[in-house]
This record gives sequence, C-alpha cells and structure tokens, in this order.
Amino acid sequence: MFTGIIETLGIVHLIEKKDDNLDITIQSSITHELKIDQSVAHNGVCLTVVAIDDDLYTVTAIRETIEKTNMSSWQKGDIVNLERAMKLGDRLDGHIVQGHVDQTAQCIKIEQAGGSWYYTFEYDSNLGNVTIEKGSITVNGVSLTVVNSKDNGFSVAIIPYTHEHTNFKSFRVGTQVNLEFDVIGKYVSRLYQKK
Repeated sequence: MFTGIIETLGIVHLIEKKDDNLDITIQSSITHELKIDQSVAHNGVCLTVVAIDDDLYTVTAIRETIEKTNMSSWQKGDIVNLERAMKLGDRLDGHIVQGHVDQTAQCIKIEQAGGSWYYTFEYDSNLGNVTIEKGSITVNGVSLTVVNSKDNGFSVAIIPYTHEHTNFKSFRVGTQVNLEFDVIGKYVSRLYQKK
C-alpha cells in the first residue's frame, strides 16, 4: 500500500531481459535503507526488491506488468519516481494507492499557469476506467487531484514542488505515463455496472 507521495527519484542503471521478464536495476539514494523482498513503487508500479549492491538495487517485472505499464519503453538513464510502502500508523498524505497500474495514458498538452503547470492526459476509455472532477488519480505514482474530467481524459495541476521533485519535469507532449485510478471509485463503478 502506498500514498502517492513520491519519496525520491531513481535512475535506471540497467535493464536485462530474462525470458518474458525484465530485471531492472535502479540507482537510488534510498537503496541503503531497502531490504530484499521489500515493495517499492516505480512510477506507480509496485515491484519487489530482489537484489541490492551498494547504491543499486534490482527488481523484476513480469510480462503482465510490462504490458499494462510504460516499462517496455524504459531505457538506461531514465528517471523514475520512487516510493516505499507506507508504514502502518503514518499519515495518509496522498490517497490509497495499491501500486497496481490500470493502464497507460499519453500526455497531450502542457500549459504553464503562473508558477504552476497543467498537464492533460488522454487514455483508452474502452477499458472501463473513469475519473471524476476533484477525484484522485495516480500518474506515474504521484497522487493528484483530477481537473477537467472527461470520458477519455483529464488534467492535473502541478505545483512547483511536485514539478521539481518528480519526473513530471521531464514530461513532453507524447510522453506515456502509468495510471492507477482511485480504488474506491473502481469498486463503485464495478458495482454500478453490475446493476
């Protein structure tokens, strides 16, 4: 379980294909605090630490994860948002995030707005996911509030702190991102569909 509040950034150091899986080695300032078998969200994707070496750690992504996320486009040197699992009893500063990406989206517009930014994303609405105005959404692991909700897209407002301390600063029109829709909203939507 995560909160969507990014702890730090990591750099993709190595990607190795092993059968249908990817072993991804990340360089990070929090590596010395990690343990093998620990869960870490990478751009919102919950992955298990399988090896640690100095300031590098390795995680493995299986085919289903690779197909549902933007991980197949990751390259050496890419910057990823990192968050360790929340501790029981901590404040929930973002929203309830599982680290299970629902689908990807494409950034279609970036607007500066007097010291902040608006990012607009478009996604395939045929997969049944929805956003609501002022609801929660996780973009590359970042807990955000939906602005301008549409059937196949939405916008988010990014403050300078978030812009500086996440990989939002590297987004361009066309950037593919990972989305995790609000878990409560997913249950409500599913129940409504059954009626």
